[in-house]
Amino acid sequence: MTRYFTEDHEWIEVEGGLGTVGITDYAQGQLGDITFVDLPETGATVAKGDSVSVVDSVKAASDIYTPASGTITEVNEALADEPELVNTDAEVGGWLYRITLSDASELGSLMDEAAYKTYVESL
Repeated sequence: MTRYFTEDHEWIEVEGGLGTVGITDYAQGQLGDITFVDLPETGATVAKGDSVSVVDSVKAASDIYTPASGTITEVNEALADEPELVNTDAEVGGWLYRITLSDASELGSLMDEAAYKTYVESL
């Protein structure tokens, strides 16, 4: 599996043609306590950069943008009852949705883990 990152602090972990998407640990730390996650609709077709979800926290509501185009195939239902999973396990159990990629070449414009770490350190 390969993980990529966006400048908006989303991550996508890709295996085959399927991606799992969430927000980074840095992002959840900036948001504070997550109180609600508005997940995308399963079956929705989205384009890279589209706002597909909203994460509400005690500080703000933040749009989540999809790092790649495709079709939403699954959402993390556990977040309906436990939105705090995004805080406690942002980059594993707090994933938001899974997407079947329609254009894997889009991943080339995203950062790898080392580049993302350097990016965050520059903020």
